[in-house]
Amino acid sequence: MPRIAYYLEQTEDSMNNDKRKDEDNDDWRELLKKVKKKGENSGKNPFKGGKFRFSMWYLLLAVLLLSILNMFVFKGNDQSIPYSDFKELIVDGRIKEVHYSGTSLIGYSFVQTELTGSDATSLLQNLFGSSNSNLSYWKTEQIKNDLTLLPLMDEKGIVYKAIPESNNYLLDLLFRMVIPIVLMLVIWRYILKRMGGLGGSNVMSFGQNNAKIVAENDLQTRFKDVAGCDEAKDELVEIVDFLKSPTKYTNIGGKIPKGALLIGPPGTGKTLLARAVAGESEVTFFRMSGADFVEMFVGVGAARVRDLFKQAREKAPCIVFIDELDAIGKSRAGTLSTNDEREQTLNQLLVEMDGFDSTGGVIILAATNRPEVLDPALLRPGRFDRQVVVDKPDQIGREAILRIHSVDVKLEDDLDLLEVAKATAGLAGADLANIVNEAALLAVRLGREKVSRNDFFEAIEKAAIGLQKKNKLLNPHEREVTAYHETGHALVNVFTPDQHLVKKITIIPRGYGVMGYMLPVPEEERSFQTREELLGRIDVSLGGRAAEEIIYGTVSTGAGNDIMQATDIARSMITRLGMSERFPNVSLDRRGGGFQSGESPYNQGRDYSEDTQRYIDEEISKIMSDRYKRVIKLLKRHSRLLEAITVKLLDKEMIEREELMDLINSDELGKSDFSARKGADLKPSERAKVSGDARNEAIKVRMAERRAAEEETARKAAEEKAARDADETDKPGNSPPGDSRTDTQDS
Repeated sequence: MPRIAYYLEQTEDSMNNDKRKDEDNDDWRELLKKVKKKGENSGKNPFKGGKFRFSMWYLLLAVLLLSILNMFVFKGNDQSIPYSDFKELIVDGRIKEVHYSGTSLIGYSFVQTELTGSDATSLLQNLFGSSNSNLSYWKTEQIKNDLTLLPLMDEKGIVYKAIPESNNYLLDLLFRMVIPIVLMLVIWRYILKRMGGLGGSNVMSFGQNNAKIVAENDLQTRFKDVAGCDEAKDELVEIVDFLKSPTKYTNIGGKIPKGALLIGPPGTGKTLLARAVAGESEVTFFRMSGADFVEMFVGVGAARVRDLFKQAREKAPCIVFIDELDAIGKSRAGTLSTNDEREQTLNQLLVEMDGFDSTGGVIILAATNRPEVLDPALLRPGRFDRQVVVDKPDQIGREAILRIHSVDVKLEDDLDLLEVAKATAGLAGADLANIVNEAALLAVRLGREKVSRNDFFEAIEKAAIGLQKKNKLLNPHEREVTAYHETGHALVNVFTPDQHLVKKITIIPRGYGVMGYMLPVPEEERSFQTREELLGRIDVSLGGRAAEEIIYGTVSTGAGNDIMQATDIARSMITRLGMSERFPNVSLDRRGGGFQSGESPYNQGRDYSEDTQRYIDEEISKIMSDRYKRVIKLLKRHSRLLEAITVKLLDKEMIEREELMDLINSDELGKSDFSARKGADLKPSERAKVSGDARNEAIKVRMAERRAAEEETARKAAEEKAARDADETDKPGNSPPGDSRTDTQDS
């Protein structure tokens, strides 16, 4: 009875422990649910797709734990002894039973047939390394030629028998073959996943395309959201009309272009135009980058091209957009090295586009900023029939882009976006969108509720030059040198004909190594420059160094970038623009540049003889010397203005155009020379002015009407879509479209 009571008590304690464990497990599960829910709400779920995320560190940790377990838990009691000691134990009577196992001898201090329950417990303790066990065993390797062992065991009454050697081939196969192969596959999968995403749930799925499929209901971009490239939009209107009503073209026998290639500098809105085409057409939109086709295995890109076109045919009508086409479409000629994967991908793309039926409702759009490197076979009619140039916007286009991106931004009533558009010449749509956002952030930083003119111009300077460093400690002498330097630039700019007027002079450091700057803003758009304008730009670049030499009698490294720009302009005039005396109207450089060349348009390659090179160097030196003398003479003539403007600049650190012109007009000589400069500026003839102004006004009116028509079309389309959705919702058994609509899917 006491033993039964003991077992009942143990059972009750065990049940209570199990109950506490279940409660702890419940608490753990509840905590896990809370963590997962919190992760989903914050977008940082530690579980990916509800599954445990594998890491190589877990595998290494498991191997380490097994090693520790083997060392400290299953260490065993190694009783291997010499053969002589084994015989000595038999003589002493400590060994009662001996087993022959292959070439080994195992001696036991007990006879197995006489083993009791307590002896079994003692034996288990011995096997797991316990030193308190009274049962032992010893092991040694037998010597075949020893004939005294058997008589000795017979003499001592030892029980001995042979144990057949048992080989578990299944375990041997498992531990020697299966487990190492599985570990290698796991490591291989992990490495591939880290290298390029090939180690997903299905290792052989890398032949499928990675296109983002956007449903027609998810495309909210319309032509009214695109500005600054109206000619490009006109080229794409036919594609939209074909996708909406293809019978209008097929009835007359016409065919829509199989593909349209959007060409232009980065940030001009090529991808946005493609989305607008898909949005206006209300069809499925496949979006993929050229780099998505290329992987480390040859043939993967071609398989993805086939899969992409197969899915496009199934979802027709649709638009397939391939961004950065130059990643797979580079020319196969004229290269010393080959890339089999890229060439196979390009060949498959050419084959698919050749066999593509334009009446099937699938349109191929592609974008690139390096058209000069594309393969000619890709550009021929029948593949990309239409090439649409998406250039940087002009002044009207920039103003329209600024209005689009500032729709949801609170602006001050007196803010003129046309003035901002004039100050952003040469910027693309992406740059303008960034400037609008930066201006809004600056307004919030300064505690204002609306964005002002100063916020926009500060954002422009921040994007072009860098962040303002108001708290940077400056050497007083360097600060004064910078003030004279920037004043020299400004004065030469003011008194040199055909130069953009100064908007601001500042000695507040910005960006990397910019101690100050003079900011000119163009009053109007210009597509080309005269020889006098280029020489004037050289003069303005040399104005800073000339001011330093006049004041201090020496020069500094602060004009290094100015000298480089002036030299590039002079070299371009001689080698590319045909403005030299020895080679008039002759271009010595035949190299062309692309949108993404990354090189200055004034940097030239050598394509002439040594004698010509010597002449070019001498002519550049002559131009720079003559222009520098002119700048020195001009600044010495206006030395009083140089001192007055520098003093004010040192005091205020920034001078706007109005203050600068007030200082110049207060000086009689300065006022007279500025009037003479204005009279020398290039002006259009009366005939050109009348016809040009009339044309520009007509364009402005036409563009305003077009924008209004696009907004009206978008409004009507939105109303019709809302009415259709309402009708679908009112039908019995239908749920709102928003409940069943899927977001962007990965194919």
